[in-house]
Amino acid sequence: MNRLFANLPTTVFEVMSSLARETGAINLGQGFPDDPGPEDVRRAAADAVLNGYNQYPSMMGIPELRSAIAAHYQHWQGVDLDANTEVMVTSGATEALAGAILGIVEPGDEVVLFEPMYDAYLPLVRLAGGVPKFVTLQPPHFRLTEEALSKAFSPKTKAVVFNNPLNPTATVFSDEDLALLSRFCRKFDAIAISDEVWEHLVFDGRRHRTVLGLEGMRERSVKIGSAGKIFSLTGWKVGFVCAAPPIMKVLAKSHQFLAFTTAPNLQSAVAYGLAKDDAYFDGMRTNFARSRDRFTAGLNTLGFQVIPSQGTYFLNIDIAPLGETDDIAFCHRLVMEHGVAAIPVSAFYAEGAVKNVVRFCFAKKDSTLDAGLERLAKAIRKAA
Repeated sequence: MNRLFANLPTTVFEVMSSLARETGAINLGQGFPDDPGPEDVRRAAADAVLNGYNQYPSMMGIPELRSAIAAHYQHWQGVDLDANTEVMVTSGATEALAGAILGIVEPGDEVVLFEPMYDAYLPLVRLAGGVPKFVTLQPPHFRLTEEALSKAFSPKTKAVVFNNPLNPTATVFSDEDLALLSRFCRKFDAIAISDEVWEHLVFDGRRHRTVLGLEGMRERSVKIGSAGKIFSLTGWKVGFVCAAPPIMKVLAKSHQFLAFTTAPNLQSAVAYGLAKDDAYFDGMRTNFARSRDRFTAGLNTLGFQVIPSQGTYFLNIDIAPLGETDDIAFCHRLVMEHGVAAIPVSAFYAEGAVKNVVRFCFAKKDSTLDAGLERLAKAIRKAA
């Protein structure tokens, strides 16, 4: 067996979701919404599978979707993309990440990773033979600093894997953070592999800034998006890759020997969805922000210390004020004794782990959140 994969632990999402199923706990851990997703987009997929083309589509994605992706990003992020040479469709964002890392990183190349991080990054870098260099971000703000980047970057740096908005922490990087990152990428001639799957899930008037729009980054960046996140259809696994032609030529070859292509009916439906008017995307953000605010207010009332959520489906609490020093043990007790599944954020660190932050998913029905709060009330009373 390949020791890299044989020695990997079971992902924390599967562990906590399995415990939730076994115990009947309310699953506020894994990031999927209760809502089935927009009906018109789902109907478009159903119509396409019944009345459309169901054989191999183009490896790069159907032209209709690639054009829709380019138009969507021009409208929302002011980036001009050539749909024919700078846009590719993948079977989910994780496949896009795998293709980008395997296509760019060679054995011995150093790759800067910001922790906490999506748990696929590190195994993929190691699979490619890359040498990870970690930047450990600290709560509650999880900001980039010049000192931390100076320690991680070197003449051997080939790439940076960057996630904005940042999934485990529910934070959106500031303009100052992005400018600092782009400066280091330019200085060390590094390619930014930018995981931007939460680009539409930003709150409180924020606007996502893509790495492609940063100074000097257009020709040295790979932007990755996800229809599953944009439309709350996480099981569809339709991803987007955008990059300058010299990079895209290599990423296309990597993609060719991974998934090769993606279900054409889903591609057709996503093309339809990306062309929806602004009201859909604004309304989607408003609805998720309302759920965030409802759950945040409930946690605050109970006495939990909430770290503000700026984006994604998630928010975090600081368990240190409860006298807790081990987030894994806390989450295990939470699911086994109180019937609520959460995620210990230390699972997203490779080194220098922070052990006092626990993540919840608020992309749930009001009744689910309220039931979770009722159970969490018992947990905090016991902790007190």
